Amino acid sequence: MALPNSGSISLADIQTEFGGSNPIGLNEYYRNGSYVTPNNTNIPTSGLIDFNDFYGSETASFIAASGGSVATSGDYKIHTFTSSGTMTFSQVGNAAGSNTVEYLVVAGGGGGASLGGGGAGGMRTGSGLSVSATSYSVSIGGGGSGGTGEGSRAPGGGGSSFHTVSSTGGGGGGASGNVSGGNGGSGGGGGFPNGGGGTTPGGSGSSGQGNSGGYGQRLAGGGGGGKSQSGSPKSGGSGGKGGNGQASSISGSSVTYAGGGGGHGWGGSQGGGSGGGGAGNSGQPGSSNRGGGGGGKWGYPSGSKGSGGSGIVIIKYKYQ
Repeated sequence: MALPNSGSISLADIQTEFGGSNPIGLNEYYRNGSYVTPNNTNIPTSGLIDFNDFYGSETASFIAASGGSVATSGDYKIHTFTSSGTMTFSQVGNAAGSNTVEYLVVAGGGGGASLGGGGAGGMRTGSGLSVSATSYSVSIGGGGSGGTGEGSRAPGGGGSSFHTVSSTGGGGGGASGNVSGGNGGSGGGGGFPNGGGGTTPGGSGSSGQGNSGGYGQRLAGGGGGGKSQSGSPKSGGSGGKGGNGQASSISGSSVTYAGGGGGHGWGGSQGGGSGGGGAGNSGQPGSSNRGGGGGGKWGYPSGSKGSGGSGIVIIKYKYQ
């Protein structure tokens, strides 16, 4: 509890707030010394020091929590969830220390189809999220499975969430037979209309989470959307490239998440997007725990289409 903003303050009051053993003197309580934390800017670091300098001062307190896989980087704890679980805050800090968290919430990517690529799972990241001393459920979305053949859109990915932050699963890839890409965090790439020269649209992405999928046209599907870029439409006989994802360093190193899956084309594929998007034509799966969309692949009724990659949640906070 902070010291009062007015009235009398005793040496015992200061010792109770900041610690120390008897005998004590006021000159032991300079800021940035053994006891007084840097947030107390009214307290000098040297020279004259007075009881009035301690009005409103307090020792910094920090978050303490458990859940997921825990790593330490400098003054920060990083909790990573690759499967659903619980994040428990046993203590929350004060404004002088740390009472908010940074977060990354990535949903599962959509499955690739015959021929469109799967859309990336929605990606949301930010800081300054206030938490309470309680437990929060963490949900990790799975990737959508690959499509089953012509005329059938691939399943979308599952959503991920923590606290008040939710990300939407990626849209499944569209198929031949004029099946459009599914809507999602990022939209799936479009299939193509049989027997005509028209286009089949990709699905729409969710605002702040991802982008739309590219359109498909006869003999080639569109690429699934990614976090930072829409999926490309088919180009000539080549399937569209998956949209690129976005890098985050919340884990302590730079990792790119939420890339769209590439579409299949009779003339080849332009590939999956950075951030775990699966390549088209080979039906490559999206990368696990990065929310990548699955790659499209021709096949009726068989032929392996890429499944979407599962999502991830990472929470980071100052602990000392």
